Amino acid sequence: MAAEETIEVAECPRRGRPRLQRTIAVNSESRCYKPCCCPEVEGHGISLQPDEIELIRLIDLEGLEQEEAAEKLGVSRKTAWRDLHEARRKIADALVNGKGIEMAGCTKAAKGRCPKCPR
Repeated sequence: MAAEETIEVAECPRRGRPRLQRTIAVNSESRCYKPCCCPEVEGHGISLQPDEIELIRLIDLEGLEQEEAAEKLGVSRKTAWRDLHEARRKIADALVNGKGIEMAGCTKAAKGRCPKCPR
């Protein structure tokens, strides 16, 4: 595999302990998905964070162990497990309940190329 670019992702402020920055490989554009058989209500969908997408890629697609994926992201194994569990829960909710999946930090929306995102 060629050398990967990485970006640092700063998270939104929230209650409790602040989240550490994660190191995420930049190797493909994020995309948004929605069911085509039943139009969803505007704003009725789920949002996946870049670190959740990266964990799905590392663990489910590349077959890395949770500890290896956590090391690549620069977080603890427990944090990686918690984020992976949350990402899988969100994806299951979207598939079972016919919700759209929006990728937070969508590169197409940022460049004004997404037909569904406001410009």
